[in-house]
Amino acid sequence: QVQVVESGGGLVQAGDSLRLSCTVSGSNFGNYPMGWLRQAPGKDREIISCIGGRSGNAYYADSVKGRFAISRDQVKNTMYLQMNSLKPEDRAMYYCAATYRAWNLVQALRVSSYNYWGQGTQVTVSS
Repeated sequence: QVQVVESGGGLVQAGDSLRLSCTVSGSNFGNYPMGWLRQAPGKDREIISCIGGRSGNAYYADSVKGRFAISRDQVKNTMYLQMNSLKPEDRAMYYCAATYRAWNLVQALRVSSYNYWGQGTQVTVSS
């Protein structure tokens, strides 16, 4: 049984940093993209970053480009999201997602591509 578990969220002030972690157990997604998505109150879930399987290529939404960095440790089956210069508008529930239905980053840009989800970790940024 696949389990996806995020951690690292919290309440911070604008300008602070957080590092989210996502550990996957029960299967190995090393050859497949994984993604970080977020959902703010009243808004749709959006992909903010995803990373390729073995390639390590990454995508960032414009809203986080230059501030967030995604990485993954294939040995630990863990993915990270380093979030710097946090803004109040970054406040959201952050989800880690994995999939066997995407082979590249283009496919990984679709929320519907992901079929394994974590429970989410809340990030709140005060001004």
